[in-house]
Amino acid sequence: MEVKGDAQTLLRSTQIADGWEFRQVGDNTARLPRWLPVSRFPTNIHADLVYHQLIPDPIVAKHEEQVQWADEQSWAYRTKFQSPSLPPAQKAVIAFDGLDTHATVSLNGQEVLRTKSMFVPERLDVTKHLNVLIENELEIVFESSYLVGRKTVESDPGHKSLAAAEIAANCEVEGNATEVRFEIVFNGKMVATETVGIVDGLASAVFRTQKPELWYPARYGKQPLYELEAVLFAGTSACDAKTKRFGLRRAEVVQRELKDAPGTTFFFQINDIPVFCGGSNWIPADMSIPRIEPSRYRALVRLALAGNNSMIRVWGGGIYEEDVFYDTCDELAILVWQDFLFACGNYPANKEFLDLVRREAMANVKRLRHHPCIVIWAGNNEDYQYRETENLDYDPEDQDPENWLKSDFPARYIYEKLLVDVTQALIPGTFYHFGSPFGGKSTTDPTAGDIHQWNVWHGTQESYQKWDELGGRFVSEFGMEAFPSISTIDSYLPNGKDDPDRYAQSSTVDFHNKAIGHARRLATYLVENIPYNHEPFDYYIYCTQLMQAECISTAFRLWKREWKGRFREYCGGALVWQLNDCWPGQSWSIVDYYLRPKLAYYAMKRELADITINTKRIVEEIPADRYTRAHVKRIHKVQIFATNLSLENHQYLLRYQGWDISTGQHLFVEKITRLKILKYNKSTEICVRELGNSETASRMVFAAYLINPEDGHIESRSVNWPEPLKYIQFPAPKNLRVDTVRGPDTCNAFEVQCDVPIKGLVLEVDDGEKHDIVFEDNCVDLVPGEAVRIGVTGLESIQEPKITYRYLKAATDL
Repeated sequence: MEVKGDAQTLLRSTQIADGWEFRQVGDNTARLPRWLPVSRFPTNIHADLVYHQLIPDPIVAKHEEQVQWADEQSWAYRTKFQSPSLPPAQKAVIAFDGLDTHATVSLNGQEVLRTKSMFVPERLDVTKHLNVLIENELEIVFESSYLVGRKTVESDPGHKSLAAAEIAANCEVEGNATEVRFEIVFNGKMVATETVGIVDGLASAVFRTQKPELWYPARYGKQPLYELEAVLFAGTSACDAKTKRFGLRRAEVVQRELKDAPGTTFFFQINDIPVFCGGSNWIPADMSIPRIEPSRYRALVRLALAGNNSMIRVWGGGIYEEDVFYDTCDELAILVWQDFLFACGNYPANKEFLDLVRREAMANVKRLRHHPCIVIWAGNNEDYQYRETENLDYDPEDQDPENWLKSDFPARYIYEKLLVDVTQALIPGTFYHFGSPFGGKSTTDPTAGDIHQWNVWHGTQESYQKWDELGGRFVSEFGMEAFPSISTIDSYLPNGKDDPDRYAQSSTVDFHNKAIGHARRLATYLVENIPYNHEPFDYYIYCTQLMQAECISTAFRLWKREWKGRFREYCGGALVWQLNDCWPGQSWSIVDYYLRPKLAYYAMKRELADITINTKRIVEEIPADRYTRAHVKRIHKVQIFATNLSLENHQYLLRYQGWDISTGQHLFVEKITRLKILKYNKSTEICVRELGNSETASRMVFAAYLINPEDGHIESRSVNWPEPLKYIQFPAPKNLRVDTVRGPDTCNAFEVQCDVPIKGLVLEVDDGEKHDIVFEDNCVDLVPGEAVRIGVTGLESIQEPKITYRYLKAATDL
């Protein structure tokens, strides 16, 4: 045990080594029901049983056969110790160097720690759990790791060991060199080396390692990276060298049958961990590729990570990105879906073109295959969709590639033969997908593979409130347009703020939107949902961004709900189109060309947090009889559900309450129910709450909260409004407060509260970009009686920040 002061300087350390005793626990304790002293400390169960002559020494003769029973039991260890004296501002920390393996630690009868790995040192602040006046009891219960492991294998018959890895090193050589020395370095230390000869311009070596340091995606573990150096020798002289970083991980795309639903899953599993992939599509970061500086790549990937993106899809209509992009994804643990560069067309398949495709594919796969972030390669973007649109030949039963070359869709040969051969030869451990979208009976089949869901915005232009009816096993594209920041628009207007075309429907502004039918489609979704005017221009921009934020957040909220656990992974991920922009204009991006986040960025970030509570309104109709259409009772309800994307179960209190939107009056008393357990890595249905009839529900805003039972902290909140928002008579606030919250040196947050419900409150700081102001959140909903804190960085040089804000107004106030 360690006692530490304010500065985290070690004051004193005491080993809790005396008085330990052990006994058998669980259903069968006949062999050892009483507590016995341990043989030594540190210790293990076999040493203690030998010491008490309860088992023979397993290293003698065949005694090992007689001690196997001990591995299948649970064992408890305990001791008592006095509390150290703790002056004010000091804390007590218990440090465990290693607990083998599935251990539950209790202090004074209260569980304080669970472990699953003996190789992870644990440090635990136990200050509040200590008894000052009497002895403290520390107890550790060890489950049988053997039985836990067998049950794991039984529940996952496809499980494979991650305890060893094979590393294939290949080096292509030009010139008259004779040999290559490969060296693998980890954390500055060489862990393996081999020198091999060069045969026909190629040098190869295979390394095998036990207990590799595994690379994990963000939120699930660390990202250790090894270095492989190849040193080229001509005789005894080193003449060249090249180094690449790589990570070790197992990446799988799981496609298996579902319970209670047709079709198969399509989700990513990294190191045996199923991952819900919420993220974005990536397009080239500039229309002029040479302008893309390494710093721009890094900034965009950091924005994605800060926005809780777990995956980026590199679109097949763009480029194979620069190394810095993939390096940064490796470092920041963002998974990458990589398309081969074919998009939206039908490509030829003559010998010359096929040879070109093969060379291109091999060169880029070789260049990128060492990156652990790349977990899938897809043959193309929307080429199969194009085939369907043009009604080109495609017989899935015909598996003769020579026939494909004779059809009017010869590109099938590229995707289902040529690229298959390349990926199997060069990256056999990485999943290859014929195209995106692809799977099932068609590219729009929601029961298999991935889909691009464009029936919101494109296609049938469905309401975005219906996203849950438009989902699929993996939605690799969907989106909604919005205008960028007015500063971005000013950047492309010749005279900036004074330009005569500085309004929404000007020819210059219109020119900077390249989507087909953009004016009509954007107007449709605005007029259906948001009370808006074209002037003032900055408020119109706000309305387009709010509408995009509502659309995108609704999609993630409803599709993430379908991540329901093992064999119920009805939706394995969703990737918004698109993260970034290649020029300053109006588009589907959630971050504009100048890296200014739109409001959808913050909404998406909230929905992709580890722990979220969510709500959805429904209407139950009860007709008076089976024939009537006039006498129908309509009961409005709200469904409450939550998602836990972490790998631990969590417990929270649930609170929910409602207000009259026009007055801010409480419509019902808040409720606090018993603890709700959110199972790890899945969504959980919590309850359904009645809101009343249509009149009552139409003027009610409803809020639900997950609350930490220990400290009362709100872990997640969901504010649910009647829709469409354009019908709401938002009141003008009389007391909207924005207070600064200061840390030791400067303001580090704003706290906002209001006397009436507010939709989409957006804060800005004058000269914010000049001072690199970064908001951790924005575009928040407020309800009476609650203060919402918004973190902010970059205010060090501003003593009194000037804050402006805007929010959604009623149509009658425009």
